[in-house]
Amino acid sequence: MTARPCRRGLPLRLAGIALSLGALIGLWHLAFVLAGARPYLLPSPWQTAQALIGRWPTILPHAGTTALEIVLGLGLGTLLGALSALTIALSPLMRRMLLPLLVISQAIPVFAIAPLLVLWLGYGLASKVAMATLVIYFPVTTAFLDGLRRTEPGWLDLARTMGASPLSTLLRIRLPAALPALASGLRVATAVAPIGAVVGEWVGSSAGLGYLMLHANARMQIDLMFAALFVLTVFSLGLYALVDRTLRAALPWQRETLDGD
Repeated sequence: MTARPCRRGLPLRLAGIALSLGALIGLWHLAFVLAGARPYLLPSPWQTAQALIGRWPTILPHAGTTALEIVLGLGLGTLLGALSALTIALSPLMRRMLLPLLVISQAIPVFAIAPLLVLWLGYGLASKVAMATLVIYFPVTTAFLDGLRRTEPGWLDLARTMGASPLSTLLRIRLPAALPALASGLRVATAVAPIGAVVGEWVGSSAGLGYLMLHANARMQIDLMFAALFVLTVFSLGLYALVDRTLRAALPWQRETLDGD
């Protein structure tokens, strides 16, 4: 009963994506024309496409490096965020100790931390993964903790009445009830994960799309810079769609109530 609406909705989603891309490319070309058709300031979509095809052997290894940093940061940030949320929810002492630190960690801009991470962890993969992990950690922790806090009181009363142990209550009631909130945090984390990786590459690296964009900008290769930005955007959208699709399949009890979902 639920598969048919999904199949019917797929062409509409694809049409919506194609329409959005067409409108974006149209606005881009209009901006190119209004800017006086000066490629050294803003290349046209066609010039960017030519740079993407012609420089693909150069772009591909950098894209692979950035993709690896984002995926590793997403996995590590999700794991640490989920463990932190569980620790804070289960222990009042840890709640009083960790919650202020959690808020303080977000008061420091990631741009200020990036040079320190490069200094401590080096110019390699570790400092970029650490940056992505820091960006991802907060939304995952806060969303999951919020879900654990807002378990339906009636369900907890029923568990106590039936003599359920705290561990059983956690595994059978609190965790399943909090998973939709964790899913929301994961969606936000997936959307912001590229920021951490690219900021880390800007501060200090020898590979990655951020590194490539920085060098292309210094050499006035603006078309190459836009081509790298396009690849980063496509990867980010693809990763978000994959995570969103996986979460919807993994949480069948989280009902979609908006028309067209």
